[in-house]
Amino acid sequence: MKMQKFEKMSDSEMEIMKVIWELATPVTIAQLLNIFGNRKWKIQTMATFLTRLTHKGLLYVNKQKKSNLYVSAITEQKYYQLEAQNLLITMYGGSLQNFLSALYANGEVDITEAEELKKWFEIVERVERVETQ
Repeated sequence: MKMQKFEKMSDSEMEIMKVIWELATPVTIAQLLNIFGNRKWKIQTMATFLTRLTHKGLLYVNKQKKSNLYVSAITEQKYYQLEAQNLLITMYGGSLQNFLSALYANGEVDITEAEELKKWFEIVERVERVETQ
Protein backbone atom coordinates (compact mmCIF):
# COMPACT_ATOMS: atom_id res chain seq x y z
CA MET A 1 0.00 0.00 0.00
CA LYS A 2 1.46 3.35 -1.05
CA MET A 3 1.03 6.18 1.41
CA GLN A 4 -0.99 8.94 -0.27
CA LYS A 5 0.05 11.81 1.97
CA PHE A 6 2.43 11.67 4.89
CA GLU A 7 0.62 11.81 8.21
CA LYS A 8 2.64 11.99 11.39
CA MET A 9 1.73 9.50 14.10
CA SER A 10 0.54 10.50 17.56
CA ASP A 11 2.72 9.42 20.49
CA SER A 12 0.37 6.50 21.27
CA GLU A 13 0.28 5.40 17.63
CA MET A 14 4.09 5.49 17.58
CA GLU A 15 4.24 3.29 20.69
CA ILE A 16 1.97 0.76 19.01
CA MET A 17 3.91 0.82 15.74
CA LYS A 18 7.23 0.34 17.56
CA VAL A 19 5.83 -2.83 19.12
CA ILE A 20 4.50 -4.03 15.77
CA TRP A 21 7.86 -3.31 14.10
CA GLU A 22 9.70 -5.11 16.90
CA LEU A 23 7.43 -8.18 16.75
CA ALA A 24 7.71 -8.33 12.93
CA THR A 25 4.75 -10.73 12.78
CA PRO A 26 0.99 -10.26 12.36
CA VAL A 27 -0.60 -9.16 15.62
CA THR A 28 -4.15 -9.06 17.01
CA ILE A 29 -5.86 -6.45 19.15
CA ALA A 30 -5.84 -8.94 22.03
CA GLN A 31 -2.06 -9.36 21.79
CA LEU A 32 -1.54 -5.61 21.73
CA LEU A 33 -3.87 -5.08 24.69
CA ASN A 34 -1.84 -7.66 26.59
CA ILE A 35 1.44 -5.93 25.72
CA PHE A 36 0.02 -2.53 26.70
CA GLY A 37 -1.73 -3.87 29.80
CA ASN A 38 -0.23 -1.13 31.96
CA ARG A 39 -2.06 1.47 29.81
CA LYS A 40 -5.46 -0.07 30.63
CA TRP A 41 -6.75 0.69 27.12
CA LYS A 42 -10.11 -0.79 26.20
CA ILE A 43 -10.64 -2.81 23.01
CA GLN A 44 -12.35 0.15 21.33
CA THR A 45 -9.42 2.45 22.11
CA MET A 46 -6.92 0.02 20.56
CA ALA A 47 -9.23 -0.55 17.60
CA THR A 48 -9.39 3.20 17.02
CA PHE A 49 -5.59 3.49 17.03
CA LEU A 50 -5.25 0.56 14.62
CA THR A 51 -7.93 1.97 12.30
CA ARG A 52 -6.11 5.32 12.21
CA LEU A 53 -2.80 3.60 11.46
CA THR A 54 -4.48 1.62 8.68
CA HIS A 55 -5.99 4.79 7.17
CA LYS A 56 -2.57 6.46 7.31
CA GLY A 57 -1.20 3.58 5.23
CA LEU A 58 1.06 2.30 8.01
CA LEU A 59 -0.74 -0.99 8.65
CA TYR A 60 -2.42 -3.68 6.61
CA VAL A 61 -5.37 -5.47 8.16
CA ASN A 62 -6.08 -9.08 7.28
CA LYS A 63 -9.61 -9.91 8.34
CA GLN A 64 -9.91 -13.34 9.93
CA LYS A 65 -13.11 -15.05 11.08
CA LYS A 66 -12.94 -13.95 14.71
CA SER A 67 -10.20 -11.36 14.76
CA ASN A 68 -8.17 -9.06 12.57
CA LEU A 69 -4.45 -9.48 12.04
CA TYR A 70 -2.44 -6.29 11.72
CA VAL A 71 0.85 -6.15 9.80
CA SER A 72 3.18 -3.25 9.20
CA ALA A 73 2.86 -1.79 5.71
CA ILE A 74 6.07 0.21 6.06
CA THR A 75 9.39 -0.35 7.80
CA GLU A 76 10.42 1.76 10.75
CA GLN A 77 13.38 3.10 8.76
CA LYS A 78 11.13 4.10 5.85
CA TYR A 79 8.72 5.87 8.22
CA TYR A 80 11.55 7.92 9.74
CA GLN A 81 12.81 8.75 6.25
CA LEU A 82 9.35 10.00 5.22
CA GLU A 83 8.99 11.96 8.45
CA ALA A 84 12.35 13.66 7.90
CA GLN A 85 11.49 14.48 4.29
CA ASN A 86 8.13 15.88 5.38
CA LEU A 87 9.82 18.06 8.01
CA LEU A 88 12.31 19.36 5.46
CA ILE A 89 9.53 20.20 2.98
CA THR A 90 7.02 21.72 5.40
CA MET A 91 9.39 23.62 7.67
CA TYR A 92 12.27 24.52 5.36
CA GLY A 93 10.75 24.62 1.87
CA GLY A 94 12.64 21.46 0.92
CA SER A 95 15.98 23.21 1.39
CA LEU A 96 18.62 21.24 3.24
CA GLN A 97 20.69 24.41 3.42
CA ASN A 98 17.86 26.24 5.23
CA PHE A 99 17.52 23.30 7.62
CA LEU A 100 21.23 23.22 8.42
CA SER A 101 21.30 27.01 8.80
CA ALA A 102 18.47 26.80 11.35
CA LEU A 103 20.15 23.90 13.11
CA TYR A 104 23.40 25.79 13.51
CA ALA A 105 21.95 29.32 13.84
CA ASN A 106 23.84 29.90 17.08
CA GLY A 107 27.13 29.43 15.24
CA GLU A 108 28.23 26.44 17.29
CA VAL A 109 29.28 23.83 14.74
CA ASP A 110 31.08 20.73 15.90
CA ILE A 111 34.10 20.43 13.58
CA THR A 112 34.01 16.61 13.61
CA GLU A 113 30.33 16.61 12.69
CA ALA A 114 30.94 19.19 9.95
CA GLU A 115 33.72 17.00 8.49
CA GLU A 116 31.41 13.96 8.57
CA LEU A 117 28.71 15.93 6.74
CA LYS A 118 31.25 17.07 4.16
CA LYS A 119 32.32 13.45 3.54
CA TRP A 120 28.67 12.38 3.31
CA PHE A 121 27.91 15.09 0.71
CA GLU A 122 30.97 14.01 -1.31
CA ILE A 123 29.73 10.40 -1.31
CA VAL A 124 26.24 11.48 -2.36
CA GLU A 125 27.72 13.57 -5.16
CA ARG A 126 29.81 10.61 -6.42
CA VAL A 127 26.80 8.27 -6.33
CA GLU A 128 24.67 10.77 -8.24
CA ARG A 129 27.37 11.14 -10.91
CA VAL A 130 27.58 7.36 -11.35
CA GLU A 131 23.79 7.04 -11.55
CA THR A 132 23.52 9.73 -14.25
CA GLN A 133 26.19 8.15 -16.48
